[in-house]
Amino acid sequence: MIEVVAALIRDGGRFLVCQRPPHKTRGLLWEFVGGKVEPGETKAQALARECREELDIGLAVGDVFMEVTHTYPDITVHLTLFNARIAQGEPRLLEHTALAWITPEEIPQYDFCPADAAILARLRRERGQ
Repeated sequence: MIEVVAALIRDGGRFLVCQRPPHKTRGLLWEFVGGKVEPGETKAQALARECREELDIGLAVGDVFMEVTHTYPDITVHLTLFNARIAQGEPRLLEHTALAWITPEEIPQYDFCPADAAILARLRRERGQ
């Protein structure tokens, strides 16, 4: 099982999502920014590093929003999604194809990675969707 982390970055009623590059596994699907936890890193350290590498932002990592385990045909991931906020910089596309600030109501307009399904359902429930 691979440990991965991601950030739930909110701006008012919206949250940040990113589109995976076409050449990567699950290419062009949407996801929360983040990535694999490397040996010797805490989950919070990994998330801060991934956000620097992928979006060129400094991140303030908060508490855990939700944890999900998902099995894809090629890999099983344990995803920890943290509440987070941008502490420094503006998101720039260094790895992803696109980024968007969306509301829970807009979730159906995006094709997300399957591991995010339970998280997206919770975000919609919280908004009374």
